[in-house]
Amino acid sequence: MTDRIRHVTVTLDKDYRDDDVESILNAIKMVKGVSKVQPKVVDVTEHLARATVQADLEGKIYKAVHEVFEGQRKG
Repeated sequence: MTDRIRHVTVTLDKDYRDDDVESILNAIKMVKGVSKVQPKVVDVTEHLARATVQADLEGKIYKAVHEVFEGQRKG
């Protein structure tokens, strides 16, 4: 027996202005089986989440590079 899919999430490569994304939404609406396409407006929570992930990733990269150079000095 196979699973049934009711919902698919599409993530865009970047934030687009609402008038610029209209052609993308129209294209998705033309796909067979699509009954509704609803855009999600980026809000402050989204920006905060992105900033948090970016800061965390930058910290990890800095730490990794620092460890590599510290290891070269000792070696």
